[in-house]
Amino acid sequence: MSSNKTFLITGVSSGLGKAFAEGALAAGHRVIGTVRNAEAASIFTALAPDRAHAMLLDVTNFDAVSKAVARAESEVGPIDVLVNNAGYGHEGILEESSLDEMRRQFDANVFGAVAMIKAVLPGMRARRSGHIVNVTSMGGFITMPGITYYCGSKFALEGISEALGKEVKPLGIHVTALAPGQFRTDWAGRSMVRSERSLADYDAIMDPIRAARQAKSGNQPGDPTKAAQALLKLVSAENPPVRLYLGADALKLVQDKIEAMKAEMAAWEEVSRSTDFTA
Repeated sequence: MSSNKTFLITGVSSGLGKAFAEGALAAGHRVIGTVRNAEAASIFTALAPDRAHAMLLDVTNFDAVSKAVARAESEVGPIDVLVNNAGYGHEGILEESSLDEMRRQFDANVFGAVAMIKAVLPGMRARRSGHIVNVTSMGGFITMPGITYYCGSKFALEGISEALGKEVKPLGIHVTALAPGQFRTDWAGRSMVRSERSLADYDAIMDPIRAARQAKSGNQPGDPTKAAQALLKLVSAENPPVRLYLGADALKLVQDKIEAMKAEMAAWEEVSRSTDFTA
């Protein structure tokens, strides 16, 4: 890849996607950014009229993805870096949340990302170069009650990212799961979809969680501008990691879970080994 790359970043109108796009543009790269309407497209292209290219696309419109990507590559050039950022958080106890809500969560957070990957892979494969960055979450490894569907979607994208990386690494293509902790975006505010409460049995666990999340919105420890700088370091690395956590909170919670997993495996090791055939 040349020093100046062409990024395709989904969901650049707000949050981390906006920060990623602004960081890449400030560093001199070209950015194709997906937006949902003409107003957002105008705002985005104004950031750098010669290098910011808006793509009107809803990533859950799967049939439109491949044509949109092909058109962008024809007009702007080959895509060096795909950043699958588009998605949202769903808050709700599993028993209180509908299957339709789960489908919508997975459509945005998983199937949309896979559709984008499938659209850029032929070009990357032909060029034997490229980097796919899937924005997951610390919730793709740790879990928290009340965002079960969200964690499930991010666990899925983590697994897809890791397995895909093994498929395409021999072809010169890198895949990284970029897993943020809590960042000062609107993820927990207006961008979050919340299921209605209906079962009193869950009040004791869910009510404090919902109140705390709403209170913390806008005061999270993570700085989106610094996340963008981390992304630029990631895509310039010769040997990028399979997974990169962003934020001290994410790092600590993941490390704590790994230690808990080790302890649990040790406690149940005898049972685990007991299921093999006896030699």
